[in-house]
Amino acid sequence: MPVPATSLPPRALLRDEVRTRLRDAIVDGTLAPGEQLRDLELSRWLGVSRTPVREALLDLARSRLVLALPGRSTIVAPVDGRAVRDAAAVVASMHRVAVVEATPLFTDDDIQRMREANEAFIAAHAAGDTAAALRADHDFHAVAVDRADNDAVRTVLALYGPVLERAERLRFSSDDADASAARHADLIRHCAARDAQAAAGVAESLWLDLLADTTPQETA
Repeated sequence: MPVPATSLPPRALLRDEVRTRLRDAIVDGTLAPGEQLRDLELSRWLGVSRTPVREALLDLARSRLVLALPGRSTIVAPVDGRAVRDAAAVVASMHRVAVVEATPLFTDDDIQRMREANEAFIAAHAAGDTAAALRADHDFHAVAVDRADNDAVRTVLALYGPVLERAERLRFSSDDADASAARHADLIRHCAARDAQAAAGVAESLWLDLLADTTPQETA
């Protein structure tokens, strides 16, 4: 049969937008751990119907940012140790893959982007701007992810990265951010030398070390 002339509403895109806005609100603390999530209230807040909100909450539950309590309610998940450990192991592996694949392909502009992002990270930390430090850290690691251009890596990072972002806020609001900046510099040095294995080791350890530098509360 011919394709209908009328367009269907972009439900998947709307769900993705709603998911992004809810994810960001959870990560930045607008929606606090333990807060009850009512789809009607969220749909009014976001100006959308309840369907994309419900779909987005299901996605966020798979990322362990939302916790559905059977027969009770849906809440913002606590920042718990197990979720952070699980996410860190997966995210660290994905960044290792990205750096291994990207390092032989890096251009001088890529290396400069990493240097500039690390400088922005240091400046944001010195100014006490945790949000800007997180953006700069994301920009720093995005150089390798973009250059590797691995869709599987991007998909996994999109799923589990937000769990770590909440833990990172604890780290980047402390003096441990100085250690992160120094490790960034090590990674830049290895990438500039096109030493993929050494660079990948540093990249992986940056995310695994997040476990030692933050102490999220354990939950049952």
